[in-house]
Amino acid sequence: MCTAIPSRVLSIDGDMARVECFGVERSVSLMLMNEPVAIGDFLTIQAGTFAVERVPEEFAREALAYFAQAIDDAETNTVLTPSS
Repeated sequence: MCTAIPSRVLSIDGDMARVECFGVERSVSLMLMNEPVAIGDFLTIQAGTFAVERVPEEFAREALAYFAQAIDDAETNTVLTPSS
């Protein structure tokens, strides 16, 4: 199973985009995208360099908040429990 963390599009140059996630920027290919991509969109990235899906901003921000909490909890050795 692969967990994809949404990355925000910073710039687009042809079939490549510059994306950012948790302060880390990288270039990804847009060749597998089946819909238009715009600056500010959130994308899921597979195999490290291929964008495969655009996700709604609300979902992306919710997922990023969850991952940020998970990282913070891991750093403080706190066990995550599902919310009711």
